Amino acid sequence: MTTNKKKTGSASALDFQIINWIGIIEQLSSTQAKRLLDGTDVPMPQFILLNHFSHRPDEGKTVSNVAWAMQQPQPGITKTLAKMVSNGFLKEEPNPEDGRSKILFLTEQGKQSHAIAQSRLIRGMSGVFDDWEETDKKQLFTYLDRLKIYFDDNR
Repeated sequence: MTTNKKKTGSASALDFQIINWIGIIEQLSSTQAKRLLDGTDVPMPQFILLNHFSHRPDEGKTVSNVAWAMQQPQPGITKTLAKMVSNGFLKEEPNPEDGRSKILFLTEQGKQSHAIAQSRLIRGMSGVFDDWEETDKKQLFTYLDRLKIYFDDNR
């Protein structure tokens, strides 16, 4: 790993190209994921939210918390979450701190539907890393995790 550090705030064409490539990869992989989830009970927007809830399955979340975490407008998130409640993926409980809002929790059905959809995505994208060494995948993950943490900390 190189130790050449740039001044904070400076950017290069390579910096842009890296972010641009990640955006292209996201678009291509999302399109493939949507195709793989087609015909399941978990469309892509709901899978993304189930994924979010599954990281801490016992932790309740408000609509505002989810909208902030997803960096999405609250009305759109509200609509998707309402569908997830009606599908049995999430359950609502009164918010003891704010009577106007509810706290949402992942249900067993939500966990199971997430696992089935995730399994379908894993099988459908099985060839992506066929010619990669395990060490290369781990190194890539380390760099991507570092980048994710930066963006998460600098919203």
